[in-house]
Amino acid sequence: MLNVKNDFFLSNVGDLISAASIHNEHTILIVDDEINNLQLLKRTFRNKYKILTASNGLEGLEVLKNNIDDISLIVSDHKMPIMEGTKFLEEANKIAPDVIKILLTGFSDIEIITDAVNKCNLFQYILKPFNPEELLEVVKNGLDKFDLISSKSIILKDLKELFYKTIKSIASALDAKDPYTHGHSMRVTLYSIILAKELNVPSNQLEAIETAGLLHDIGKIAIPESILCKPGKLTDDEFMIMKSHPANSEKLISSIKKLHEISPGVKHHHERWDGKGYPDKLQGEDIPFAARIIAIADTYDAMTSTRSYRVALSHQTAIAEIEKCAGTQFDPVLAKKFIEIQDIIEAAKEHPEEYYMKYSTLYQRIH
Repeated sequence: MLNVKNDFFLSNVGDLISAASIHNEHTILIVDDEINNLQLLKRTFRNKYKILTASNGLEGLEVLKNNIDDISLIVSDHKMPIMEGTKFLEEANKIAPDVIKILLTGFSDIEIITDAVNKCNLFQYILKPFNPEELLEVVKNGLDKFDLISSKSIILKDLKELFYKTIKSIASALDAKDPYTHGHSMRVTLYSIILAKELNVPSNQLEAIETAGLLHDIGKIAIPESILCKPGKLTDDEFMIMKSHPANSEKLISSIKKLHEISPGVKHHHERWDGKGYPDKLQGEDIPFAARIIAIADTYDAMTSTRSYRVALSHQTAIAEIEKCAGTQFDPVLAKKFIEIQDIIEAAKEHPEEYYMKYSTLYQRIH
């Protein structure tokens, strides 16, 4: 017997699939230049599906663009004036790759068929004259595939949203341990992804940097609050305990497969360019790229935020310090870029929520 937690999860997954797959009325786009063929196809589908029509490929593309959220399947003739069916379906595939595409042709030319399959993401071709019942069965199978793709997309979107919210919750819970660092994880993440985007980092790396930024201090959850929130200078022993947090962060996330790729950025964000950082005294480009970015963002936020032991420094003072430490504490190339975009960084500092929604890869993927 399934436990309550699993039952709840499975029932919600079932709801997601049902929401995606129950189409009371699928919409089919029929494209054919011959009026008799168009009427026959309309009669074949009219009692089962909503129907949109076009008399040539160019018109079909316009109909598709104007109804992209409604159309599930396209049935197109091949031999048409202005634009042949294979070219139309090739262009349609660029607009709506998940829409099912069926080609009607009076020619069993292997080159046409191969071209259609390779370029159009063709579900099936049907030779004319066609049997309406056989065509209906092919269409039904195509719509089943469409429903499966749609349900998968909805589930993946939901799981991404759950992952994003979980990561954000962990970061917020961590910041809550110390009232002086409220919002620190989000701001460090924000400055990191701004810098990364300005460096034209690929989107998959942006997501990893963002996740690493949100979780970079998760190891502090194991640091006693008497040390974490101490108003004065830490003793040597206390500082050693504080320095354990990057390695603790790696331990906490290393068991989660989804987070394997971000662990180096989390573990090494306190390394220094000159090799005098911790925990492993890495130097220069041996320090993971994400860690080098987070190191600058982390230091900037630490300087421009009020802490238990001092008031916040100004933006200008923090930028001057980053410039001074380029090539010793920080990657000089990244530090130079951070200074170049300091106006964006300062604006983000003043309006973090607004800029986070603008720059966040994780947020944009679920909205």
